[in-house]
Amino acid sequence: MSLFISDRFCPQNHRCPIIRVCPQQAIIQDGYGLPVIDKTKCTECGKCIKYCPMRAVKEV
Repeated sequence: MSLFISDRFCPQNHRCPIIRVCPQQAIIQDGYGLPVIDKTKCTECGKCIKYCPMRAVKEV
């Protein structure tokens, strides 16, 4: 399993709130652009999935 952030569900008009809940600091965002999950740091704990208000974080 790996996680990604869907641009279809993420409005990309704000600082992403899931950045601060990631215990591995695996989520990065350039300005208000689409956040990206660094797969080399992500431990797939699922906190971002539970915390994202737009439900934009998906499992694949």
